[in-house]
Amino acid sequence: MQGPQSFPGMQWFPSMPGFPASPSFPQQPNFPGQQPSRPGNPAGQAAAPTSPPPNQIPSYPEFQTFAVDPGAIAGCLYRFTYVWTSRRNGFWFYPTFVGRQSVAGFQWNPRRFRWEYIGIDLQRIDQFRCV
Repeated sequence: MQGPQSFPGMQWFPSMPGFPASPSFPQQPNFPGQQPSRPGNPAGQAAAPTSPPPNQIPSYPEFQTFAVDPGAIAGCLYRFTYVWTSRRNGFWFYPTFVGRQSVAGFQWNPRRFRWEYIGIDLQRIDQFRCV
């Protein structure tokens, strides 16, 4: 069944009484730099690590970057990563998604001894190091 306008790959579902027909979009491929979801987890939701991060905090990198590139931090996906938001402030992070301007994943909360899901603007990251 086709609706008023049809686009390639789009199907129309019959309408409910009082509502117009609604389109169904085909499965979209992953965008460049986007990783597929892990098995057993709904799309876009990855599981937190099952263990705490390493005890040893890596040393602050000596080289200075002007901006964190999404392609660079994508190499740390699903790996323990130490993130510095400044030279003095840092935290353990387990990235599960990298977008063009942000990264999302699990931040270690040492007070609660658990991983908590967060998103971070890449501009807020000063340095990072994955282990």
